[in-house]
Amino acid sequence: MHQDVLEFLQQLINGLSVGAIYALIAVGYTMVYGVLRLINFAHGDVYMVGAMAGVYAARWLGFGGSVPADRSAVWMWTAFVLVLVAAMLACAALGFAIELLAYRSLRNQPRITALITAIGVSMFLEFGGQRVFGANPQAFPQIVRTHTFDVGGVMIGVADIIIFALTIVLMAVLTVLVKYTQTGRALRAVSFRFDTAALMGINVNRIVSFTFILGSALAAAAGILVAVRSTRVDPLMGLLPGLKAFIAAVLGGIGNIPGAVAGGLLLGMTETLVAGYLPQGSQYRDGVAFVILIGVLLVKPSGLFGQNVVEKV
Repeated sequence: MHQDVLEFLQQLINGLSVGAIYALIAVGYTMVYGVLRLINFAHGDVYMVGAMAGVYAARWLGFGGSVPADRSAVWMWTAFVLVLVAAMLACAALGFAIELLAYRSLRNQPRITALITAIGVSMFLEFGGQRVFGANPQAFPQIVRTHTFDVGGVMIGVADIIIFALTIVLMAVLTVLVKYTQTGRALRAVSFRFDTAALMGINVNRIVSFTFILGSALAAAAGILVAVRSTRVDPLMGLLPGLKAFIAAVLGGIGNIPGAVAGGLLLGMTETLVAGYLPQGSQYRDGVAFVILIGVLLVKPSGLFGQNVVEKV
């Protein structure tokens, strides 16, 4: 195969891997916005807490710097699942607490009040994370052996395969949950109108809490996947990915779950291609996300899959 084609495919694989992470975080943004019309800027920091929780869970299971030679593959994959579940449960509890303590009492207040509160919660998690975890980056324990496979000249790492597979599984579970379960139908009803859903007997508070729990658990999964891939975590790691995931949600059409996934994948591939092909492109890969945001807001503010909604005054 031609070298240029191989390089493009390699960049595409890398971009899909990054985009899958953005997609998992963006889904949390878009779910909360779809229900509360709130931009939860603390969501990126929930992703950071998930990665940090994974560090402690892995250490508790006896993993340090590298994988011990006497650990079997079955045990390592079991440990990975346990670490993933522990991080998702920790962030689900955190998401529930954030909604209950920070946002619930502001539900009938002006949106700017909730937005400022979201920024405050974000800063609380960032500075609290530095207080609890330390300001310096920490190495994520190696809970899986990192191999790289040569597929026709394209290198695919074990971490990339895990990211692709887990993202597909989680998105499939989310789709079934939202479309085919009673809770999912209630969630869609609440996202349409609070008062009408309440008159139909739906516990609005329970559904809103469930939305935060589900979105936070997905952010935790993204945190673990990034930690496995980069093997480095720090209390400020959620700042830039959180902003980019928000941009991905806007790109796809905020409030639209498939749009958030598509926006995340598209943003990840765009970033990687810019870094790989433009001169000194690595210096522009972060800036391109904000260029995309400005372009979307100017050309199609509703996003790729969003719909313009006319509000009557």
